[in-house]
Amino acid sequence: MQTGIYLHVPFCRSRCTYCDFNTYVGMEDLYVAYATALESEIRQALPIGLIGDTPHQAATIFFGGGTPSLLSPQQLGQLITACRETTDLPADAEITVECNPGTVTLDYLRELRAQGVNRLSFGAQSADPGELKLLGREHSWDQVATAIEAARAAGFDNLNFDLIFGLPYQSLGSWQRTLAAAKALAPNHISLYALTIEQGTPMYDWTRRGDVPFPDPDVAADMYDAAEETLGALGYVHYEISNWCLPGRECAHNLIYWRNEPYYGLGAGAHSSSINRRWWKVRRPAEYIARAKRMVNGEPSTVLEMGSEMINPAVSRGETMMLGLRLLHEGIEQARFAQRYGAPITHFFADALTEAEAKGLIAINAQRICLTQRGRFLSNQVMKLFL
Repeated sequence: MQTGIYLHVPFCRSRCTYCDFNTYVGMEDLYVAYATALESEIRQALPIGLIGDTPHQAATIFFGGGTPSLLSPQQLGQLITACRETTDLPADAEITVECNPGTVTLDYLRELRAQGVNRLSFGAQSADPGELKLLGREHSWDQVATAIEAARAAGFDNLNFDLIFGLPYQSLGSWQRTLAAAKALAPNHISLYALTIEQGTPMYDWTRRGDVPFPDPDVAADMYDAAEETLGALGYVHYEISNWCLPGRECAHNLIYWRNEPYYGLGAGAHSSSINRRWWKVRRPAEYIARAKRMVNGEPSTVLEMGSEMINPAVSRGETMMLGLRLLHEGIEQARFAQRYGAPITHFFADALTEAEAKGLIAINAQRICLTQRGRFLSNQVMKLFL
C-alpha cells in the first residue's frame, strides 16, 4: 500500500457561495503562525505516521484548502522539506498545490516550481461570467487562461482544473461553451463536479427561500453526457467518475483515496485514515496553532485531534468496494482485495454482486469488477449494495 500526505491550508480571500469546506477569510495575520504550526505537526506527528513508530514511505503530497497559494512559495517549500525529512518520499513524488487563478503570477509559479511542486490544480469552475458570479468566484476565465499560460512558462507540465456543472440557471449550451473553453487550454487533467448544495452555505439558503431555483438533475445528466462525449473525442481518459486525464496523467494522490489506502492529513480540520482507524484535527486555525505550540512543548501529537473512530473489517471492505468502483477501468482488483482481506470478494458480497450483475450495473471477470455504462449513471445505487 502507498500513503498520501494531505496538508490543509484553511485560508481564502473570499468564501464561495457553495463551499462548506473548513475555510476562513480575513485571517491574514495567522498565515505565518499557521505555517509554523503545520511544520511542527509534520515534524512531530508524521514520523509516527500510520503504520508504526519509524519513518515510512509516502508517495504523494497534496496541498488543499482553502487556497494554499495564499502562502508564499518559501512557506510551502519549508513544508515540503519537512515532509521529505520525516518520510521516505521519492524524489519524483507527485506534489500538488491547489491554486485560485487570480492569486498567482509567473514569478510566484517559478518559485513554486523551484520548491519542488510539480503539479497544479486550478479552481476554474466555469467560463461563464454569470455562473462565476453566482458561485462567488472572484476570477474571470481570462485569468484562468493567464494562469495556465504562466504555469507552463514556469515549467509545469502537469495541470488540472476543476469545473462545476448542474448549477441553477445553467443551460446545456453554457456548459458546452465552458467545455469548449477548457478544450482551448488543453490541461492534462480535468475534474468535473456536479454542484452539491450543502446546508450552511448561501446557496442552500437561496434555494430554500426560492431566490434561486434548484438545479435540474435531468439537465445535469445531459451535461455529464456532453462532457463524456467532448472529452473522449479529445483523447481524455475517463478514469474515475468525476475525473478525466490525458493518458498517464491520473492524479496519483487521489488514487490513494479511491483505492482506500492510508493517508495522513495534517492541518486544521484535516482527516487521516489508517488500516483500522480514522481521526481528524481541530478545525479553527487559532486553536490549531495554540495546540501545536503545546505539542512542541511536550504534549503528544494527539493534542491536535478533535475526534476519531475505529474502522472494523466489515466497514473497511464496504468502503473499499464503494471507493474502488469509482475507478471506471481499474475498478476493484480481485487479487488485491483478496490479499488485503484474506478472502475473495465473493466470500463477503455474493448477494450484492449477483444483484448488481443481474441488473447490468457491474461487469465481473477474473481480474476485476467494474461499473458498466449503465452502472455509471446509477453508481450511488450500486455502492449502497456494498455498505
